[in-house]
Amino acid sequence: MLIRFLGAVGTVTGSCVYIECNQTRLLIDCGMHQGYGSDELNRAPFEFRPSDLDYLLLTHAHIDHSGLVPRLVKEGFKGNILCTPATSELLMIMLKDSAHLQEKDAEWHNKKERRAGGDRVFTPLYYLSDVEAIIPFIRPIQYSVLEHLGAGLMCKFLDAGHILGSASIELWYQDRQRQKRVVFSGDIGKHDNPIVRDPKPPEDADYVIIESTYGNRLHRGKQESLNEFVEVLNETFKRGGNVMIPSFAVGRTQDLLFILNILSGNGAIKYPFKTFVDSPLAKEATDIYLKHPECFDDETLRILRAGRRLFGNVYFTSSVEDSQAINKIQSGAVIIAGSGMCEGGRIGHHFKHNLWRKECSLIFVGYQASGTLGRRIIDGAKIVKILGEDIAVKASVHTIGGFSAHADRQGLLDWLRAIKNRPKVFVNHGEQDISRAFCDTITDELSLEALCPQRYKVFSL
Repeated sequence: MLIRFLGAVGTVTGSCVYIECNQTRLLIDCGMHQGYGSDELNRAPFEFRPSDLDYLLLTHAHIDHSGLVPRLVKEGFKGNILCTPATSELLMIMLKDSAHLQEKDAEWHNKKERRAGGDRVFTPLYYLSDVEAIIPFIRPIQYSVLEHLGAGLMCKFLDAGHILGSASIELWYQDRQRQKRVVFSGDIGKHDNPIVRDPKPPEDADYVIIESTYGNRLHRGKQESLNEFVEVLNETFKRGGNVMIPSFAVGRTQDLLFILNILSGNGAIKYPFKTFVDSPLAKEATDIYLKHPECFDDETLRILRAGRRLFGNVYFTSSVEDSQAINKIQSGAVIIAGSGMCEGGRIGHHFKHNLWRKECSLIFVGYQASGTLGRRIIDGAKIVKILGEDIAVKASVHTIGGFSAHADRQGLLDWLRAIKNRPKVFVNHGEQDISRAFCDTITDELSLEALCPQRYKVFSL
């Protein structure tokens, strides 16, 4: 088996691994790059011929793992796209949203170019029609079902506990001497994530490709994070401000709504407030969540069996006018909007109206990749450019890592430790220094051989 790391190398975006075995060619994920230089990377020629691929296996629906799938099909892929049923539904709404944003962005740039007397033409990576073209190739597979891919290859999806439908992928192949197993972790969730089940590690593996997003740090405990969240909300409402939460529409938003519903019910928040989700995509994703109780953990199932709602009273926007109306609210609003890393979406409009107000608060509940607006704010930027305007950062800024859907260093180690034998480990999906540090941690604490592959490097397993 030959394996080549094409994305999420030294970074957390653009996840993509190419595999060739027994004349069969496949990809694990085909994600979009985000942050500095991402447009060039997303438009660069693939390092393979899409028409040569037999399979694409998707770990989950987040854009950094799936965002280039329409381009893959557009350029000749005619194989099978395997993913869990929940992922297949989330995938379509996310890719349609991605295409819509690209089309709007290209339209805006072309108008600007024409007004300036230029003749450049900006085009999206793909259009809505390209997203719809992938539908015939999608084949949903349930967790733990062994799928034969031919030529001695088999795969199985395990619950990764990251978002609804997220999976780690076991891949068996026939070596000269015996059958061997390669495991791709995907994004591993932490234990006690809201709604979804805890991650399920594989029993055995010869090789493991593991993410390292938080491979150098520990999250705060669940209760400590909840206490901080409640404190920020109470203090902000006491000051007469709003709380802004940039959030991924799929996964993090549903977790937050679940938590806010519990906190509202137990009286932890002392002031009246309203929760606004300014994201049509998040509304669609929330509806899909409710359709897949087979992915829920025991706590969530108990709430449903008791006849209680998972998400409480939430105001979802359905129009631009609904979104603009939120900006008239001066106090008592929890505003959840995309994008999660503040690189676009409606959160920018809410920053424009609230970020400069010292009575307001901004809470980051997810990873902010290097080069993104979210990271610049976390790193202490005093002024940021939003929608072409310089905005002062005077709202209080908080990062609550305990709300992350990713496992921390200890969670990743525990996942690896649960594997009975002693696999060789490849560490990816992390910023370079973090991946290297996690490699050292694996070697020191688990005495396993671990390395950080370079981009485009080919390994023979």
